[in-house]
Amino acid sequence: MGISRIALLLAVTAGLSGCGENARLEVSDGVGPSPQLPEPNKTLIPTVNIAPAIGWPRGMTPKAAPGTQVAAFAEGLDHPRWLYALPNGDILVAETNAPPKPDDGKGIRGWVMGKVMDRAGAGVPSANRISLLRDSDHDGVAETRTTFIENLNSPFGMALVGNDFYVADTDRLLRFHYESGATSIKGPGTPVADLPGGTLNHHWTKNVIASRDGKKLYVTVGSNSNVGENGMDQEKGRAAIWEIDPASGQQRIFASGLRNPNGLAWEPHTGQLWTAVNERDEIGSDLVPDYITSVKDGGFYGWPYSYYGQHVDQRVNPSDPNLVASAIAPDYAVGPHTASLGLTFAEQGVLPAPFEQGAFIGQHGSWNRKPHSGYKVIFVPFSTAGKPAGKPIDLLTGFLNDEGKAMGRPVGVINDRRGGLLVADDVGNKIWRVSKAK
Repeated sequence: MGISRIALLLAVTAGLSGCGENARLEVSDGVGPSPQLPEPNKTLIPTVNIAPAIGWPRGMTPKAAPGTQVAAFAEGLDHPRWLYALPNGDILVAETNAPPKPDDGKGIRGWVMGKVMDRAGAGVPSANRISLLRDSDHDGVAETRTTFIENLNSPFGMALVGNDFYVADTDRLLRFHYESGATSIKGPGTPVADLPGGTLNHHWTKNVIASRDGKKLYVTVGSNSNVGENGMDQEKGRAAIWEIDPASGQQRIFASGLRNPNGLAWEPHTGQLWTAVNERDEIGSDLVPDYITSVKDGGFYGWPYSYYGQHVDQRVNPSDPNLVASAIAPDYAVGPHTASLGLTFAEQGVLPAPFEQGAFIGQHGSWNRKPHSGYKVIFVPFSTAGKPAGKPIDLLTGFLNDEGKAMGRPVGVINDRRGGLLVADDVGNKIWRVSKAK
């Protein structure tokens, strides 16, 4: 057994909590257009600091920012991860989790990561369905829930173009026919394009967003490793955003070097595509900040060879100096190990100042940082030029209790088209609705 495997085993036997080094910087030091990037701190025992998932005690909710209020829009869901608002106000939720991926769980490292995910609340089987929630009386609570599409394969992203409803399963993009007001869709979808999946499939979530004219679809595909340790032959088409022509199924890599992109949204003033990206682990609590960034056609963003532009990751061998030289620095860091997943832009009049112009980000929360980071929904102000313009502001906090246990973990965030912001909570099995305080 190699020394790295022994270290990982020690991390588990020490209780899967509190192992490794401590952060030397504040989370806020790893935030903004120019985050602090200290020297890597690669330890013998990786930092393992899990917030055990316990769910919400009866009557408790997250804490909403001044001027806003929060209440449960829906409860009793099965690991809700991603949300989509239909034009008629119905809300779709992907109740989903990782698919079987036996080759990602091999060896001591895979066993350790499985234990980490179990403790963090991510070890439950996938419900493999999309449910429809309807708030008929517009009181901010869904009265009815129906199974919209079932028998999927770890579904995540959703997009509607006309009557074509697209679902990004973990291994392919599907199209279904949708009629306004429908509460369910029967039958299998039509395959549009295959997506990287398989028995390794390390980052399994695939998101999808349509271009403004509906002629192109953009799909996120995360890496198959932390920093290429499974071999770059396993990374074909990964760590990237794809552009897909839904009419023909033809695809191309729109942007690459994005370790695990999840959230996708169009910035309202410029029409620029933005994404939220999870950066790499295991080089210290202060590295590397997750980020949001505008996405340039043909752009390369560093993974795995470098991070935050051209900061070389010495663990990656062989290196690629030419690619590193072309790496684009992201626009805005949102803190190390925050697991920033959800991304949506504010709509005018939904929430009060200072939440009127900018981006909301759902931060699922850390396992590789001590103390914890993330576990909240933040807001990054933007200027009318379509760029971040200020420090982030907490919108929704209180997902960790005083003992450092996770009552909830925020994931997807969307505007509900009815004056509220919805937040999927996959540990609390709820969808929270944030609105103006009355």
